[in-house]
Amino acid sequence: MLKICNFIARWMGALVLIVAVLSMIFPEPFCSVETWLINPMLGLIMFGMGLTLSPTDFRIVASRPRDVLLGCLAQFTVMPLVALALTRIFALPEELALGVILVGCCPGGTASNVITYLAKGDLALSVGMTAVSTILAPVLTPLLVWLLAGTMVNVDTFGMLQSILYVVIAPIVLGLLCQKFLPKFTRSAVVYLPAFSSVMIALVVAIVVAHSAGKVLDGGLLVVLVVMLHNVSGLALGYLIGHLLHLSHPKNVAISIEVGMQNSGLASSLAVLHFAAFPLATIPGAIFSVWHNISGALVAKWYGRGE
Repeated sequence: MLKICNFIARWMGALVLIVAVLSMIFPEPFCSVETWLINPMLGLIMFGMGLTLSPTDFRIVASRPRDVLLGCLAQFTVMPLVALALTRIFALPEELALGVILVGCCPGGTASNVITYLAKGDLALSVGMTAVSTILAPVLTPLLVWLLAGTMVNVDTFGMLQSILYVVIAPIVLGLLCQKFLPKFTRSAVVYLPAFSSVMIALVVAIVVAHSAGKVLDGGLLVVLVVMLHNVSGLALGYLIGHLLHLSHPKNVAISIEVGMQNSGLASSLAVLHFAAFPLATIPGAIFSVWHNISGALVAKWYGRGE
């Protein structure tokens, strides 16, 4: 069983890609699954994150506040602004533009820690940035979406804040509590978490893609291009910012990956919950989920070769 779980976790990018393609070609089985299930699935992923966090992960904020602050500042400036720029440059329709901006305004993705480890980056910084950006997300994500997309659609900032608290923060807190009061359960569960999270992410992508399969095929190439440019820009600018600030190569790698890889599942979830009138807004998040796992694996090999 453990070998199967390790195999799934190792080939997460391929799994997500295969499921996305299958759900586009054969959408019917996935269309039978209600979109509201995306939120519990995302909650389970964040619960897993809570099970793996430790006090050491938060101590980096006190011991290296400059590094974490710079990384989170890059996270919540580079990706939102690049998202806005790309939607303007390619003149995306409002629905798709909203989806791209949602992705850009979300915190770092949990897979970034694994990619940073494989890329021989500063893992402690990566985990610290993921934790802090996730904690800041209930305030910063709705605020940034309102600032950048408020002229396109009505943005319920308080409603989004509540959603992020319920779907992201509450499960993480629950996971931390399980660590403290149910240590045996935690030790048993942690072994299977990477594979479980991979399956959950694949299912979220499948549900989103299947429900909009026809529209994805109609305008998919342009959206795929924008998503790829968004991700690659984040990876490149994240490293460049660290380099300009004279940080070490492992720190630059961590910031690069943390900025470039987003919690795109959260973006799709927020699109379903708060922008149901704009169904295409879920698509950029789903495509980002597929692409950033592929680019992440490639980047890990590139960075892993050394300076």
